[in-house]
Amino acid sequence: MGKRRRVAERRRTGPVVLGGMIALVVAAAGLGAYVLYDGGASADEQTSAHHRNIPTGPPTAAEVRTVSARFLTAWRQGRVSEAAAATDDPSAATALLTGVAKDAHLKNLTLTPGAATGTKVPFAVKATVSYQDLAKPLAYDSSLTVVRRKSDGKPLVSWQPAVVQPDLKDDDTLVTGESGTPPVKALDRDGGELTTAKYPSLGTVLDGLREKYGKTAGGKAGIELRVVRGKASEKAGLSDKTLAELSKGTPGTVRTTLSPAVQAEAERQVGSRKRASVVVLRPSTGEILAVANSEHGFNVAFQGSLAPGSTMKIVTSTMLFEKNLVTPGASHPCPKTYKLAGWTFHNDADSEIKKGTFKLSFGASCNNAFINFAPKLSNSDLTKEAQQVYGLGMNNWAIGVPTFDGAIPVQSGAQMGASLIGQGGVRMNPLNMASVAATVQAGTFHQPYLVSPTVDHRTLATAARTMSAKTRAQVKEVMQYTAAYGTAAKAMAGVGGDNGAKTGSAEVDGQKMPNGWFTAYRGDLAAAGVVQAGGHGGDTAGPIVAALLKMGG
Repeated sequence: MGKRRRVAERRRTGPVVLGGMIALVVAAAGLGAYVLYDGGASADEQTSAHHRNIPTGPPTAAEVRTVSARFLTAWRQGRVSEAAAATDDPSAATALLTGVAKDAHLKNLTLTPGAATGTKVPFAVKATVSYQDLAKPLAYDSSLTVVRRKSDGKPLVSWQPAVVQPDLKDDDTLVTGESGTPPVKALDRDGGELTTAKYPSLGTVLDGLREKYGKTAGGKAGIELRVVRGKASEKAGLSDKTLAELSKGTPGTVRTTLSPAVQAEAERQVGSRKRASVVVLRPSTGEILAVANSEHGFNVAFQGSLAPGSTMKIVTSTMLFEKNLVTPGASHPCPKTYKLAGWTFHNDADSEIKKGTFKLSFGASCNNAFINFAPKLSNSDLTKEAQQVYGLGMNNWAIGVPTFDGAIPVQSGAQMGASLIGQGGVRMNPLNMASVAATVQAGTFHQPYLVSPTVDHRTLATAARTMSAKTRAQVKEVMQYTAAYGTAAKAMAGVGGDNGAKTGSAEVDGQKMPNGWFTAYRGDLAAAGVVQAGGHGGDTAGPIVAALLKMGG
């Protein structure tokens, strides 16, 4: 993308010396605990409250050790009020620690701190999850950070639910008991079992399938320790997560549309890059063949909300062709700069196309050839096009697991101009942009889905209208040109068949490199990917998408 205003978008087991104290992890009657031996007066005792200055700056190493030991010792010994008082949010800490003590059924808890890195202290958690006559060991690593309270300079633990367990978010808690939802055995389209051991990216997908279909798939609940999501996490699309299974339930069966071969290749492709996500669809039906993320905590591919950059020019071009404002072969300059509502928009590397066609500007991803149409458009035109033709931004997709369905808000002035090139308030994810390419190839919107609607008789989303045959031919023409001669040519080399593509790079405030996007189709396959903070889409997400398209279709 060009230079313009940008839109913004976490052991040791021996004694630990704590200033003038020594902290030991000990075990007595099966219970681990900290024992503190006083080796001198505390800093608070040494300084008169009436004469001291309020400390500033980061907590000292001694303060970090003392505060972390105080918190961990109190937590370990079940002194909730004391542990909470060692944090900067006693109310929230009390609520979660009380809930965990009551509902998680953890016994023999030990907390072993490691060496601090600055103000951050890692620690190992070990316990026994005990429920009725069942028990299972539990072990995980967590960390805490010590901060200084501004009002009085007192060092305290910065309270975050993740201190207790890394998967916890605000309002979440830990509960041991009969799982609210029976387990499911998810199958690929050929009947093979889908597991995270085989497909590491599918953790959030399998959680979502269980939440959606567990009660209706014929299974029986087991006994588990799990993260129970609060309202904020549910709103963010997060599902309950199992941390330990004390007794297995009887799983029901849910068949998905995932292709084992395509999913395996998608996992391999994103595994070679950081912060990469990809989705593969079948344009003729909307079936999802693969979804993969290199980071597994959040499903960016389905639930991400990111500016799509120049891949959005597919939707913009559809709109321009439908309005007869331009044709692929029409002469249409792309100036180096373009002023709109007080903003000056620049092309990538301050490039320009003085004499060229619209198709050339699309292939070169020249921004101002799109932004300079803004005066001829109403503020709602792009929103309507995305919703009515591409089925985006309506919050009504029902694929079988939680998704974000894109956002194309009505904007005015410079923000409207920015939205034409996938910036401004426009937000998408690889699922959305794979659907855009699939709609172009199929000629009509087919809502993507992971589980056939025949399983639960749900209604899939539809688009209000389809693009005309003429418009579709024009959009395919510019995408084919881009795949053969434009910014997507390097990645698409050797793909073959009936193919088209579009690259994108989306600037993000505070990020040195842009997010790289790529969406394309080949035959009856469509795919889209993003590599966050990776650079230009043709060089980052492009090879991932192209490799998957080469598998057939």
